[in-house]
Amino acid sequence: MGSRERKKAALDKKLEKLRIVTNSTAVKVKTLEKGFQIDVFSERNCPGMLRSILEAFDEVGLEVFDARVSCTDNFHLEAVSDQNEGLPESIDAQMVKQAVLQAIRNCSRHDQD
Repeated sequence: MGSRERKKAALDKKLEKLRIVTNSTAVKVKTLEKGFQIDVFSERNCPGMLRSILEAFDEVGLEVFDARVSCTDNFHLEAVSDQNEGLPESIDAQMVKQAVLQAIRNCSRHDQD
């Protein structure tokens, strides 16, 4: 592992600690050949968050074919998705990230009501 990778790994660990302290949310979306790798972390786990995120995937035309979810103390989702065939290929990582963040905001608002 090079110096740059070590620095990035150390920075990622520090950022994760800050998220825990500040009760924040992180969404990372990596573009794959025919889909996306999506990593979601939220210190706050509200009822229905998984459903909201999966609905957001559906709305932008993504089909999840592999996922790992933990929602014991906080919410963590790692998912690999593929674009539904027949949909335009204009979906990018930023669109997926915004859809997930909006789903989390909507879930949080409903939880506060």
